[in-house]
Amino acid sequence: MKRGATGEYEITAMGGEAVRAFVPAPLPPDPPLELLGERQRLLERALLACGRLDGVTALLPDPDLFLYAYVRREAVLSSQIEGTQSSLSDLLLFELDEAPGVPLDDVVEVSNYVAALEHGMARLREDFPLSNRLLREVHEKLLVRGRGADKQPGEFRRSQNWIGGTRPGNAQFVPPPPQLVEDCMASLERAIHAADDGLPALVKAALAHAQFETIHPFLDGNGRVGRLLISLMLFDAGVLGQPLLYLSYYFKQHRAEYYRLLDTVRAEGDWESWLDFFLEGVASTAGAAVDTAHRLLALFRDDAARVQTLGRAAANALRVFDALRDRPLATLNDLTERTGASYPTVSRAVDALENLGIVREITGRKRERVFAYARYLAILNEGTEPL
Repeated sequence: MKRGATGEYEITAMGGEAVRAFVPAPLPPDPPLELLGERQRLLERALLACGRLDGVTALLPDPDLFLYAYVRREAVLSSQIEGTQSSLSDLLLFELDEAPGVPLDDVVEVSNYVAALEHGMARLREDFPLSNRLLREVHEKLLVRGRGADKQPGEFRRSQNWIGGTRPGNAQFVPPPPQLVEDCMASLERAIHAADDGLPALVKAALAHAQFETIHPFLDGNGRVGRLLISLMLFDAGVLGQPLLYLSYYFKQHRAEYYRLLDTVRAEGDWESWLDFFLEGVASTAGAAVDTAHRLLALFRDDAARVQTLGRAAANALRVFDALRDRPLATLNDLTERTGASYPTVSRAVDALENLGIVREITGRKRERVFAYARYLAILNEGTEPL
């Protein structure tokens, strides 16, 4: 379907040159999206995959355990797209106050992302509306410290930004002028809550993400907030009972296509190609998350059975094993605190887990040693190698 450009250009003068800033038309697309045939089947497949993901969490001994690990994996991936080099192990070490030597700027950004997502989810659970106010709160958490702390955390931008190039005049893309950001975001908020558009929640999330990235309402952090918006919308709409669907890995794998399709939406109004890409991402990402959950269940079951072979030492070793299942990186002091066992008891249990090959010491130091539940961490680390 031919729509043409999905907005208009506002010509402004900046630095002595003309700048063409793109102002998107309000959602939903006009004429309406074509949701028939193969696209309808793709939508159904994506929804089914989300349903399976929602269902598999019920099988987990502790759904919060999976959520804890998966949120942090997403934080690493989403931040990597913006250029950080932090790993999941770096983040987990950072969260262990005793573990020094982690690259601070990058890991602070990732830690902020965890806090931003958790804040957004907590607010929605309080029945606070998914709104521009909530997005500004999430943004404030995201940029509260570290790089970006001077980029107006929690506020829509009051100056022109751009994507690509060295200035607005030679940029690859220039979002709306600052004086139009409030109106554009108010229009997006109305579209998110429109009850009469007949659009399924997954489709609305796809449209809202693309529109948000086009508006680029903040001076920094737009990509991360835009990806968080997807998770918040799907939770708010009841598609998922837990925020376990994250498209950052999919977007990271297909970066060039992701940016190309957003440009095509703006220039040609080809929302359908973007929607196909998005729904394919939802289906594959949800399927991969289900697979990961099943692999973790099998790992925990097999390793717990191995711990049971330790005879009289099994009870204490299982307590430490359970603590490492909750947090796959830990020091002896941390394990002592979380299990309530004595330091010597924990130390013997860790030695036993090390001998079984379940736990591995990762620092090589004699003091302040850090132990990793190695195979658990390896599963979570898949795909999180820095770009």
